[in-house]
Amino acid sequence: MKGFIVYQDYDTIGDKTRIKLFGRLENGQTFLTINEIKPYFFIKEEDLKKIEKYLEKFEIEKTNLSDFDSKKVIKISSNSQTEINKLSQLLSHIQIKTYEADIKPVARFMIDNDILSSIEIEGEYNTSERIDRIYINPKIKSAKNFKPRLKIASIDIESDKHTGKLISIAIVSDNYQKIFFVSNHELEKTASFKTEQEALLKFKEELIKLDPDIITGWNIVSFDLLYLQEIFEKHKIGFDLGRTNEKARLRISNNYLKPSSADIPGRIVLDGIALIKDPFIQQAPTMRYSQFESYSLEDVSQAILGKGKLLKGTSRHDEIEKLYKENKKSSHQKIADYNLNDAKLVLEIIEKTKIVEIAIERSELTGMQLDRITSSISAFDSLYIREARKMNLVSPTTDFRKKEERLKGAYVYSSEAGIYKNVLVFDFKSLYPSILCTFNIDPASHIKSPAEKDKKNLIESPNGEFFKNDIGILPKIIFRLHEAREKTKIEKRELANYAIKTIMNSFWGVLASPNCRYFDLGMGNAITSFARWIIQTTSKEIEKMGFRVIYIDTDSVFVEIGSSSRTEALKKEIPEKINKFFSDLMKEKYNRKSYLELQFDKHFISMIIPQLRTGKTAKEGLEIAAKKRYAGLVIKDGKEALEITGLESIRGDWTEAAREFQKELLMRLFHNEPIEEFIKDYIKKIKSGKLDEKLVYRKSMRKLAEEYTKTTPPHVKAARLLDEIKSNVIEYYITIAGPEPIQKLKHKIDYEHYIKKQIEPIANQVLALLKKSFDEIETGSKQTKLF
Repeated sequence: MKGFIVYQDYDTIGDKTRIKLFGRLENGQTFLTINEIKPYFFIKEEDLKKIEKYLEKFEIEKTNLSDFDSKKVIKISSNSQTEINKLSQLLSHIQIKTYEADIKPVARFMIDNDILSSIEIEGEYNTSERIDRIYINPKIKSAKNFKPRLKIASIDIESDKHTGKLISIAIVSDNYQKIFFVSNHELEKTASFKTEQEALLKFKEELIKLDPDIITGWNIVSFDLLYLQEIFEKHKIGFDLGRTNEKARLRISNNYLKPSSADIPGRIVLDGIALIKDPFIQQAPTMRYSQFESYSLEDVSQAILGKGKLLKGTSRHDEIEKLYKENKKSSHQKIADYNLNDAKLVLEIIEKTKIVEIAIERSELTGMQLDRITSSISAFDSLYIREARKMNLVSPTTDFRKKEERLKGAYVYSSEAGIYKNVLVFDFKSLYPSILCTFNIDPASHIKSPAEKDKKNLIESPNGEFFKNDIGILPKIIFRLHEAREKTKIEKRELANYAIKTIMNSFWGVLASPNCRYFDLGMGNAITSFARWIIQTTSKEIEKMGFRVIYIDTDSVFVEIGSSSRTEALKKEIPEKINKFFSDLMKEKYNRKSYLELQFDKHFISMIIPQLRTGKTAKEGLEIAAKKRYAGLVIKDGKEALEITGLESIRGDWTEAAREFQKELLMRLFHNEPIEEFIKDYIKKIKSGKLDEKLVYRKSMRKLAEEYTKTTPPHVKAARLLDEIKSNVIEYYITIAGPEPIQKLKHKIDYEHYIKKQIEPIANQVLALLKKSFDEIETGSKQTKLF
């Protein structure tokens, strides 16, 4: 029977370590597999005699394995994970190097059995009250081409904020919706109960019967589940909502900067807010939505679904309490409808954005549990360690240490500020994975301090690191993922394609992290040094063709072709020549295949690169251009569209008014339309109060408000005026009295601040290139300034 692993855990019974995998089978039933394992780690064979006195309780086994330096290793194992942990800590203390000692029991089981998330189970099974099939020590192997159908339940709670009393709980799932309401009225789609205790017992019974794999909601851990835990304890009801009788465990963070988490045995809790905020999810092909004004359920659901809550505004909780106290059937029905709608909205957001499908795709590729899919280092470990073992290699135990030097970053070049016509942008397809494969950059292939006579047979990076001239472990993983990705393109599986792409692109970043067990600063810098050499070499070769490169950033080159009638032909010719150049060079220098592939990205009909805000000029008299800040006009799906990088209109910490102003200004510039009257009119609108709603600042705090001691930024000043800080995102105005949160606005908005700090800098980016100034337009006359 095939199944998908939803939840992983382990326990120790007596001196036995057992792995427990919970999930959903292909026939729709739930399963639990329990397998005993013998935890282990490795040491160098040459270190065995030094520690023999500590090994009486352990099994010692010779192996045909070695470390990356070709040193033979010995396997040390025990039935008990606790004993293995104690020994590895002791050896670390006496400075004996260990290998794979930090791998947790579940990860060890998954890696050793080459299992990711879909499995095939063979064996006898029993049944329990909450699980359909329990397998004891079954045969388990990886399953392919299995698409699980997981059950999701969205939960939302309404309570009296002053008394803490429960009002209602809504559960929504596929073909299921129910409200558990403490009321003496019979309501639609609602089960009414006279007491909290009765409502809670029935809710628990129904949730266990519904048996979801995933529990979700909006801020579900820090509010809904925390409230449920407290009220369950109050009524002495067991808070066991999972597939065992173990209590659900909550890890509530008192720091609003860190997410809380929940552990419900056999199920996964995915908080809607955390999912939507995750960069991996935000960049997914299903998230084609404009920036959210905030991460409130109202704002996100309006952006994604085009609808929102039934009761709106900051006073809605007071309205709910008022309706409940009225104790009318119509009033209670209004609360029930509101409660049910909130639960529905979360489920609909998840369904429309396909967040869970994306999570499943990534889980099946890396073996990460659904709530840990973005843990890049763990995912890398999962893939790399098992491949290394197939080559009889063991991996080092993670050695957490501070990075003494900074990694040298990518190359960015900007020729001069200006307005350009007809710019072709080319970029390298998956540059960093291509570098890893082309130059065989790999932890196991990395040769530190090779003998002079051996260097000629190795690949040397621009920063002086050396790598074997063969195919390493990491390139093999990338090749396999690349083949899988090409297959998803043929099958038009967009989400799987995206999941593979993000995993491949994460590899170089993982290797550059000191938290990675394979971290080496020289190896990390080898990757970025090759990237800089490739993009600079590409620029030189394009300029040899007679074109001007006006901008370079990491893996992209911007080529000004003027009014060339050969625009369409050049989109193909330039990449073909560059790709042939690198192909010939790699063959001649290393006798290797080049995986570097330059491709056409976009055509800017018009483009602007603003000058640095300092206003300094280069020796030639040309304005110094900004880096990572530009905008251009492209044709997309037959329509004109603005594409903006680094400018204010895509930054969340600038006001909506500033973003709107910049977009309109750029469109007018690119169409050669007058801009002076537009600027004057926009200033008038601000001063008249017509744009007040668009003047709200939204800024995130990266630490607690009280931890800002050296300086106090405006958003922190505003936050300190709040009675309670519930989020790290602070919404505020700048008033004549300074920053004030929107919840406690007392003074008039300082319109001059917005004009000088938001509108003027944006306007001057364009005006400076036209040899004009904001002052001239605002006052209507040219102002002479000292200095």
